[in-house]
Amino acid sequence: MSSTIEQLEAKRAAARLGGGQKRIDAQHAKGKLTARERLEVLLDAGSFEELDMYVEHNCTDFGMPEQVIPGDGVVTGSGTINGRLVFVFSQDFTVFGGSLSERHAQKICKIMDMAMKVGAPVIGLNDSGGARIQEGVASLGGYAEVFQRNVLASGVVPQLSLIMGPCAGGAVYSPAMTDFIFMVKDSSYMFVTGPDVVKTVTNEVVTQEELGGAVTHTTKSGVADVAFDNDIEALLAARDFFDFLPLSNREDVPERPSADPWDRIEDSLDTLVPASANQPYDMHELIRKVLDEGDFFELQPAHAGNIIIGFGRIEGRTVGVVANQPMVLAGCLDINASKKAGRFVRFCDAFDIPIVTFVDVPGFLPGTAQEHSGIIKHGAKLLFAYAEATVPKITVITRKAYGGAYDVMASKHLRGDLNYAWPTAEIAVMGAKGAVEIIFRGKTPEEIAQRTAEYEARFANPFVAASKGFIDEVIMPHSTRRRIALGLRKLRGKALENPWKKHDNIPL
Repeated sequence: MSSTIEQLEAKRAAARLGGGQKRIDAQHAKGKLTARERLEVLLDAGSFEELDMYVEHNCTDFGMPEQVIPGDGVVTGSGTINGRLVFVFSQDFTVFGGSLSERHAQKICKIMDMAMKVGAPVIGLNDSGGARIQEGVASLGGYAEVFQRNVLASGVVPQLSLIMGPCAGGAVYSPAMTDFIFMVKDSSYMFVTGPDVVKTVTNEVVTQEELGGAVTHTTKSGVADVAFDNDIEALLAARDFFDFLPLSNREDVPERPSADPWDRIEDSLDTLVPASANQPYDMHELIRKVLDEGDFFELQPAHAGNIIIGFGRIEGRTVGVVANQPMVLAGCLDINASKKAGRFVRFCDAFDIPIVTFVDVPGFLPGTAQEHSGIIKHGAKLLFAYAEATVPKITVITRKAYGGAYDVMASKHLRGDLNYAWPTAEIAVMGAKGAVEIIFRGKTPEEIAQRTAEYEARFANPFVAASKGFIDEVIMPHSTRRRIALGLRKLRGKALENPWKKHDNIPL
């Protein structure tokens, strides 16, 4: 018995050492934590239970039988974050550069299968050089097995990817299919083909950071949601973020006790919207003043800034927030904004998270670049997402709601449950000047000015829409939080189903 225990301890020690102290030191020298250190930061102290610590690769080529390390480059298991169950895998770059083998993939698939069975989120800490070349197609098969589980788990349990190092080739597609991606600046990268291949094929000279770094993917491509300065920041943010998410599509949203009164009055909101229709204001102020304790976890803050998305709480319960941002492109909807918000709305709907929408939108962004890049189809993604959603939907129009963009932004016609407007709201087909120039084409400038004033008096207010029942109530800005809190209480038992279908065909 004692010899078996000694053998067990030796195996455990070998697994914990990974690729050896030299490689651990190299990881630390790059400012990165090891796979196990990351799990210690992410999970509650003492909660991690490891599975498959002794798994070894089964490769017999290229001298691999002489290079066997228990665990095979990935640490898998389960633990808790603030007492709630989560399944995790953490790739170990010190073992064969974190490359994915057939057995490595099987370990990841096993915890994903368990997460699906019991209904708990999956968090993947990615730090991998890609497929293990020595294993050839067996490694590619392993990737595909993981991809298949990402797809099956989508909409069933939340999936979060933290890119903590390189992520290249087939390795990028698994994170791409998860719900959210966090990256670390200057140490994490995502690209289908690296800089060397790009140079060979297209003659472009580009650095890893420019091609697929954290800043690139959180500003230009929108592939990732948030970029953090280091591993610790990213992992602590993941803990905070996890608290907003339900465990699965069978569970209710989490509830956190809040001392913030549900009927808190915010008088400053009465002067938030400027007197001039062309003057911007920061929609973040409204969002933070409405949510519990001003706590708002914004996603993709550096991409498509003309729309704001993220999670907050009302009366301690998670809500998803979508809001036009007048500070960027006057709050116009464009391709990037539509894709960003559309995907977020669909996530909220999949996990029964109520959606609160703040509207100040002058329309869709005009121009050949937008039209030729497919604004029609991309804009329809957001429309489709809102129309399909069956969760509670509360909309507040603060100022402009013009044209098709009025329809798209969770209007009453897309089954909005409670649609409110501030007294400053303007709901019309288009702005007064443009409308008058079309209706009264050829008139003198004086007549145009007179008709514009008439049009503004007639339509630049919320009462025409309210008279048709498209707006449920014109509310005072200071009571916005109270109205939303009451609305969410009423809608908690909402029951609405879409017609039976195998699945829809969203305009991708």
